[in-house]
Amino acid sequence: MCVAAVAWDCHPDHMLVAIANRDEFHDRPAAPLERWADAPGIIAGRDLRGGGTWLGISRAGHFALLTNFRDPAGFEPDRPSRGAVVTDLLAGRQPAQLDAMNPLNAFHAAPGGARFLTNYPEPRVEALAGGIHGLSNGPFSPPWPKTARLCDDLANWLAGRDADIEPLFLALRAETPRPADPAPMHAPEPDYAPVFIANPRYGTRCSTVVTIGRDGSGIIAERSFDALARPLGTRRIAFRWPV
Repeated sequence: MCVAAVAWDCHPDHMLVAIANRDEFHDRPAAPLERWADAPGIIAGRDLRGGGTWLGISRAGHFALLTNFRDPAGFEPDRPSRGAVVTDLLAGRQPAQLDAMNPLNAFHAAPGGARFLTNYPEPRVEALAGGIHGLSNGPFSPPWPKTARLCDDLANWLAGRDADIEPLFLALRAETPRPADPAPMHAPEPDYAPVFIANPRYGTRCSTVVTIGRDGSGIIAERSFDALARPLGTRRIAFRWPV
């Protein structure tokens, strides 16, 4: 289970602000946020089993993130890794084998615009207007309650015009659902209802905040967590996007 909110081309100071949690098995090996030596220009974490990534930026002007889609039919382990979708998008390529992968949702932004991609129930690409968009392990619309909550938190931060990104990390650390929110649609497991999943087997591995100004100046920050949900540290990398 993963959740993300992205503000795209809807703020006078920021071209893009993205906040996201990556939920995964704690024993799945991963490399932290870094500049990729084998793909110059890409900044992302890396799934060391599948070889791709879940979220990243490239200095060529691409931002992408991916969430798995919770398919009632179940996961098929022999399909191609979904992390390759983000790697392709960051390199400016159309994702290959999209229809052969397990179900997914993805967001891609570049100076020319933003779009939503999915392969469930069939491959589809939808252009997105400026605004705040949320992704989770469910349908793009209507959003799951925790996705709507994260979008609300992002909107409130943007309205405050505060440059400090710590409140965004705080929003990503919400471990209980809002009392007024209904149970997540198509997600009967109550342990996965919060924005932040504190679970020693499968839970939130890292939180990421990305800000890109209208002048192209950007920051990507990743805070990682251990199996007991304790923070392990925060990495921040500055970059420039073409404008």
